[in-house]
Amino acid sequence: MGLDAKWTELPEVQRRFLLFSVVVAIIFLLLILRLWFLQIVNHEEYLERSIRNRTRVLSLEAPRGPIYDRNEVLLVDNRPSFRISVLRQDVADRTKLLTRLAELLEVDRDVLEQRWQKGRHFPIYRPVPLATDVSREVLERIQEQGVDLPGVLTEVRPVRDYLEKGSVAHLIGYLGEISEEELASEAYHQSRAGDLVGKVALEKTFEPFLQGEKGRRLVEVDVKGKLLRQLQMESARPGNKLYLTLDRELQRAADEAFGEQSGAAIALDVENGDILAMLSRPTFDPALFARGIASDEWRELLNDQRHPLQNKVIAGQYSPASTFKMIVALAALREGIVGTKREIDCQGDFKLGGSRFRCWKKAGHGPTNLKKALRESCDVWFYQVGLELGIDKLSAAAKEFGLGAPVGYPLPGEKAGVIPSQKWKRARFKQPWYAGETVITAIGQGFVLTTPIQLAVMTAALANGGKVLKPRLIERIEDWQGNLLLRPETEIVREISYSDAAWKAIKQGLVAVVNEPRGTGQIARLEDVVIAGKTGTSQVVRRKSDEEEELDEGGDVPYRFRPHALFVAYAPADKPKIAVAVVVEHGQHGGSAAGPIAKTIIERYITLQSARSGDGG
Repeated sequence: MGLDAKWTELPEVQRRFLLFSVVVAIIFLLLILRLWFLQIVNHEEYLERSIRNRTRVLSLEAPRGPIYDRNEVLLVDNRPSFRISVLRQDVADRTKLLTRLAELLEVDRDVLEQRWQKGRHFPIYRPVPLATDVSREVLERIQEQGVDLPGVLTEVRPVRDYLEKGSVAHLIGYLGEISEEELASEAYHQSRAGDLVGKVALEKTFEPFLQGEKGRRLVEVDVKGKLLRQLQMESARPGNKLYLTLDRELQRAADEAFGEQSGAAIALDVENGDILAMLSRPTFDPALFARGIASDEWRELLNDQRHPLQNKVIAGQYSPASTFKMIVALAALREGIVGTKREIDCQGDFKLGGSRFRCWKKAGHGPTNLKKALRESCDVWFYQVGLELGIDKLSAAAKEFGLGAPVGYPLPGEKAGVIPSQKWKRARFKQPWYAGETVITAIGQGFVLTTPIQLAVMTAALANGGKVLKPRLIERIEDWQGNLLLRPETEIVREISYSDAAWKAIKQGLVAVVNEPRGTGQIARLEDVVIAGKTGTSQVVRRKSDEEEELDEGGDVPYRFRPHALFVAYAPADKPKIAVAVVVEHGQHGGSAAGPIAKTIIERYITLQSARSGDGG
């Protein structure tokens, strides 16, 4: 009897039982095979997944490198800051969580929502910051409610601490959240979404040196993402140390002397080009950006007509006015157009064709030689000499001293200014050059534009006998252990050749400006140190009538129409060490507005040098 026959002879119940038994056996066999596959074959993979489900690798922010002045005094450091963050993956009910957090943090829920949405671009398990630099009171409030806040973390992280507040803001810069363009750049290959990076000035240019290397923290969490314990930690490595050529005490002196006025001041070492002080006014508080600047604060800065975000030392372009006259005089001496004794009679104006060019002194200066022309800033003398010299020779002399081109400031944003010539005007306006334009150029007006840093480089070159120096801002860079990484060298851009007699004549004139009767810069005179300097008053609008001129003298001209005040100086006159350039926007007169600031900077410099030498420094 065959198998089929036996099967058909079995009762129906027995057939069903056997079929069911076979199916169950097959299912158990498959389960055993699956269990074997999971436990034996893929053991390591699922163990790793299990660990990942109960652990998190959290990033530890690296403290940015500190910034010091030339005497190793801290200018910028880091301070601990509390941050409230969230791990998006551990949050089941976003609406409920954000609503509760908004109450605890006392912020608008929409703000938290915006920050949550930014976290979409973050790597997995990267905490998304919802509130930065919160108070200890807020931190404790969040920690107390931690059980009801799944996925919420409280973190301590370093935040930039700008010890000098706004006085060095334009030089140091500030931080901001990394942009998508920056993330795509090779220069930021170590950074991730949400990181804070330098946005301008030193913080941006030296980002690779300052950023440091992040650490990692392995923590264990429960099913709700609540932190249970730390399993492992790899410490962050701090960024490198930057030492600047800046002198904090000199910087403070410039800041205090400037007060609430707008403008710029810079002091250079005439021997090596070190930037000793550098101030742009008005300024801003970089700490606003460190904590996250509010939209209304940002709008206020942008809309301020005095341009607090602009570094006017390198980007403010001003007519140099009478501070330009030294260049005209030097060029005329070299060309043999004038000597120290040639006199030009100033009767208060200069006529050229049908035009009349006035001297600032309506009554005139009378017979005027080179020294008197510099001392009393006689416009007529320079009108005549500039016309005889010609625009192209005048232009060439100015460019030798670093005017009309970037001087090599080591950070971005430097403007070139303008030193006009016949070729320049043809290219710019498709027009010929006129003699009357040479007359105006000879007193530093018209098309001429310079920056304060250019004026400082020019003054330093006058002081040191013709060496045009590239400004130096970085004294050295060390790693966090103190090993030297970089020390920029002093760089001489060019050396200008003039006769000893020409240098002597100009320097005597500049000493007379400050130290002799009728000198326009007498307000800057010091008792124990001889300062050489030159004043300048730069018109911002053109006067059209004597009536308007009288109104100006009466002090009733609106602020925006008042002339800028300039003063350049070096000291000591016999052995120069420091060169200073000051521009006070709408300050009216160079001697009275800018002169006292330059005097304060130089006086403070001399005092500091004397004190440090006495200490053996």
